[in-house]
Amino acid sequence: MSVDVDGPQADVLRQSRELLDRVVTPNAGAWDRAQEMDEKVAGLLGAQGLLVPSLPEQAGGRGFDADRLGRFNEQAGRACGSVRNLIGVQGMVAHALHRWAKPPVRDRWVPRLAAGDVYGSFALTEPHSGSDARAAATVAERRGGSVVLNGEKSWISFAARAGVFLVFARLDGHVAAVVVERDTPGVHVTPQVDLLGLRASHLAAVRFDDCAVPAEHVVAQGPLAFDAVATAALDHGRFSTAWGSVGLAAACLDAALDRAVTRQQFGVPIGDHQLVARMVTRMVCAVDAARMQCEAATRARSSGDRDAVRRTLIAKYVASENAFAVASDAVQVHGAYGCSAQSSVERHLRDAKIQCVIEGTSQIQETQISQLTLTSWRAAQRRSEALGRPSDNGR
Repeated sequence: MSVDVDGPQADVLRQSRELLDRVVTPNAGAWDRAQEMDEKVAGLLGAQGLLVPSLPEQAGGRGFDADRLGRFNEQAGRACGSVRNLIGVQGMVAHALHRWAKPPVRDRWVPRLAAGDVYGSFALTEPHSGSDARAAATVAERRGGSVVLNGEKSWISFAARAGVFLVFARLDGHVAAVVVERDTPGVHVTPQVDLLGLRASHLAAVRFDDCAVPAEHVVAQGPLAFDAVATAALDHGRFSTAWGSVGLAAACLDAALDRAVTRQQFGVPIGDHQLVARMVTRMVCAVDAARMQCEAATRARSSGDRDAVRRTLIAKYVASENAFAVASDAVQVHGAYGCSAQSSVERHLRDAKIQCVIEGTSQIQETQISQLTLTSWRAAQRRSEALGRPSDNGR
């Protein structure tokens, strides 16, 4: 049930799909079982400008617009959740440094991140601070020409392999984003394994003990650090996760349709049984609904719509929740085989649950979507009252 894209972007998307089909899809199950992704993947994607494809070409990307970026993440999500996660996280770090870091730091790391020569990690979550990111306990203090960090981050994607971390800490009483290189004295990395899903994402806890970095490694401090750097990075990650969830759901639907027409029970294909047909219907509608929400977010981002952030939150919420529902039904259609490690839908089900947690849990997004919608509603009412005409309520 794939969707082909016409126009000038079709060739590059077709080439990227071929690369993923050749290199990623056949190996995704093995990487999941080994809890380790082949080190060559990042370099292969980077060599094609596909590791951070939304960067400008001169920075090592492909200059993808929002539509191409979304469709590419859909393809990656179809192939392997951990590879899609790599593309999302690498983009979060690379874009933050490309836009906000001082030139020496930007020029040192962005090309290497884009090429896949080094992994980046977005070090925000802590053992006791996840969704409430502003409550992070990691601290930084100025000592001469350096900034010294102390604290711990946890559940950080690709931290076990990362060569550079974008760390969020309290500096002079304000949130700050700081670049920390892995080989800096005082950096301690402990891999975190045996996760439910995205098992090839090389998660780790990272501890900073009197870790001193040059002052120029402070990317941003104060409102800019969180309201711009962190928020923009998380928005990028949600957009990637949303489209990746569409791809994951579409892969599960394809597998379920194949099973429904080839597996027979009581003398007929199982898809002819009404209750299986009901599951197929639910899956088809869920995939289409998720894709439509992602397309709405893409249009908003492409046009610079002020509602783009809310639209991306809606897309991530709907797509991740629908992906989990579709994956669950796909396992059910496969029966016992769907519960085995040899089945792709078993891996997709575990990965799908993680999509409902990363880049903001579904519950946090319910709060955010409600708050943004109410804010938009009130603003529309005030504008209408000022103009003396009925409100469209900003919907």
